[in-house]
Amino acid sequence: MHFFSPDDCRTADEMVAEQIYARNIRDPQVLEAFRRIPRHLFVDADQQKLAYSDQPLPIGFGQTISQPYIVAFMIAALQIDKSAWVLEIGTGSGYETAILGRLAGNVFTVERIRDLSVRAQNIITQLSLSNIEFRIGDGCLGWPEKAPFSHIIVTAASPEIPTALIDQLALGGRLIIPLGSSDGSQELTLIKKTPLGLKSQKILPVRFVPLIWDSKAHSYSKNR
Repeated sequence: MHFFSPDDCRTADEMVAEQIYARNIRDPQVLEAFRRIPRHLFVDADQQKLAYSDQPLPIGFGQTISQPYIVAFMIAALQIDKSAWVLEIGTGSGYETAILGRLAGNVFTVERIRDLSVRAQNIITQLSLSNIEFRIGDGCLGWPEKAPFSHIIVTAASPEIPTALIDQLALGGRLIIPLGSSDGSQELTLIKKTPLGLKSQKILPVRFVPLIWDSKAHSYSKNR
């Protein structure tokens, strides 16, 4: 597996140094994961020259791949290690999924748009990440058969936290989600589940596509 690195394009190493490390994300495991996962694989061919730039990019179906710093910030805030049992709501391009796969013990990712999920599965198969399971369906329902989760990451904005996700978060677990409306302010919010209840901390203003609430259930598959 080789990085796409023509002369007029940034590299993954430059992306990590200038956009992530320089903004005070210093966890060596997180930095190494971003160096090792080739972001250009997760964007369309006409966007590959921008793959390591400091911006979100369109991936079709009205969705985007978030800018590298935001992905790194969210993952770093969750404090994931190899013992982590992670639920990701919104597979999208699969880039964040792949980063999580390098850091966590197991990753369970839910995407409502079948074409996006299938594309992400195909790319992640190329990367030989075997600890990721995919589900196509309503992310607001979580993945109850695999719960409880030590960490939950939501990649779309919601006015509130879906109840199912709180129910499926383990005691002592962490959940990160952009809270707010799609046409107004949003705050990246870190939730910790304690014996005394939920502790909530707003940590960063953001702009995400809206979380779509859909009651339909779909099948899932496992990447091997």
